Amino acid sequence: MRKKLAIFASGQGTNFVALQQAIKTRPIAAEIALLVCDEATAPVIKKAQADQIPVLVINFHDYATKAAAEAIILSALQRQQIDAILLAGYMRIIGKTLLTAYPHKIINIHPALLPKFPGRHGIEDAFAAGVTETGVTIHYIDAGIDTGQIIGQRRVPVKPGDTIDSLATRIHTTEHQFYPDVLQSLINEGAI
Repeated sequence: MRKKLAIFASGQGTNFVALQQAIKTRPIAAEIALLVCDEATAPVIKKAQADQIPVLVINFHDYATKAAAEAIILSALQRQQIDAILLAGYMRIIGKTLLTAYPHKIINIHPALLPKFPGRHGIEDAFAAGVTETGVTIHYIDAGIDTGQIIGQRRVPVKPGDTIDSLATRIHTTEHQFYPDVLQSLINEGAI
């Protein structure tokens, strides 16, 4: 039985595209059944629409509380019978409403080797720290910022002469391969 996934994204949608392509071309028993986006002009929206994937655009400023906004999201997830949520460049902290409804079913990708360099600027922070190695972490979401249980990591070397842009390119390339690999494993293991 194919698992129904929601992707939460806020920007370009490169990980969204990588996941969608992998689902189309690999034996991954899943479908992306909903895109949730918190930015009305984000390019990821057109990418989802091009594949006829339903889109929920939610402006958190329209709601008195995060819980009220997440209640709208939860209703959409339930209508689509979503089994799991994959965060792919979603720049908001998930609140209690969704954490309670999807325990151990919300997964995030982070562009650093957690627990080092959590937060919004993982690539820049690793580069500024002068490390010789960074990478990509896929983890479950909890109430903290990038503190959930780690599912897997892939290492990316920081090469002499790297710029933030060249390092970011290698990290994103790794993400686009690694996220589908982990998704496939989680589905095969029955974790989703």
